[in-house]
Amino acid sequence: MSFKIEKIHHVAYRCKDAKETVEWYQKYLNMDFILAFAEDHVPSTKAFDPYMHVFLDAGNGNVLAFFEVPNQPEMGFDPNTPNWVQHLAMKVKNRDALMAAKKHLEKMVLMWSV
Repeated sequence: MSFKIEKIHHVAYRCKDAKETVEWYQKYLNMDFILAFAEDHVPSTKAFDPYMHVFLDAGNGNVLAFFEVPNQPEMGFDPNTPNWVQHLAMKVKNRDALMAAKKHLEKMVLMWSV
């Protein structure tokens, strides 16, 4: 191979509501909003498909991105993929930090759902 990847620029997922997604990651995971842009056409295919693309700073040069694509069918459950397969894994300092984050997120999710 004639090249080697230096790092991943960003990882992108689909979301239902870009604004709500950014607010959730800011509030619960302390990620900073970097940038958002909206387009009517997909740059690679030139197809008409309006979307919003948002980027969050996950720290240490890691970027998490989301696409809101309102004209596409609603996201749904894939019966061929187990629930545990699709996930986002983040690293924290140690087990104590992990348990503190878990406790914080469980508390915040309970508050969010009220």
